Amino acid sequence: MKIEEKLGRKIKQLRIIRGISQEELAFRCDLHRTYISSIELGKRNVSIRNIEKIALALNVELVEFFKNE
Repeated sequence: MKIEEKLGRKIKQLRIIRGISQEELAFRCDLHRTYISSIELGKRNVSIRNIEKIALALNVELVEFFKNE
């Protein structure tokens, strides 16, 4: 599995655990909902700045996105 897919799955997992819709996450990050969707599907090579925005919106440390479970 590619890193983009792993990151996308982790973001989706954390978003769902927090009960946040893609639309709400996009609003909190100041990103477009379809962009969030494509990230979660592993179709985007996300910039570190946007990864930081998403981490802040989900209230997690950046390292959470890269932990293996």
